[in-house]
Amino acid sequence: MEEKIMENMFEYATRNKVRFPFKGQISVEDLWDLRADNLDTVFKTLNRQVKQSEEESLLVTKTAEDTALDVQIAIVKYIFDIKMQEANARLLDKERKAQKQKIMAILANKQEQELQNKSVDELQKMLEEI
Repeated sequence: MEEKIMENMFEYATRNKVRFPFKGQISVEDLWDLRADNLDTVFKTLNRQVKQSEEESLLVTKTAEDTALDVQIAIVKYIFDIKMQEANARLLDKERKAQKQKIMAILANKQEQELQNKSVDELQKMLEEI
């Protein structure tokens, strides 16, 4: 049963109206709006709750609260990972665009140099073709 819940963690969270500790309580949807450092804060709070529940319990069986905490942590990790992948993709895209701009500027400069190195006759011929 536990494995099934983790596979469908977003369904579990929405059906059970799971809330996350951040400036009160927020929903799964609100997590997507948080920055990485805020997600880390939520993660740390949830981890403290897990450690606290492990320390206070003599029972080995998982309670509904334990399951909810596991789902909350899995969701926060998932969203954090997606946000990091997106940020890395944006950074890579930005670097590629900068490299492309640089190459285009060098190419334009070389074309300009090539044009300047042409003889008067070649330039006149080019003008006549235009």
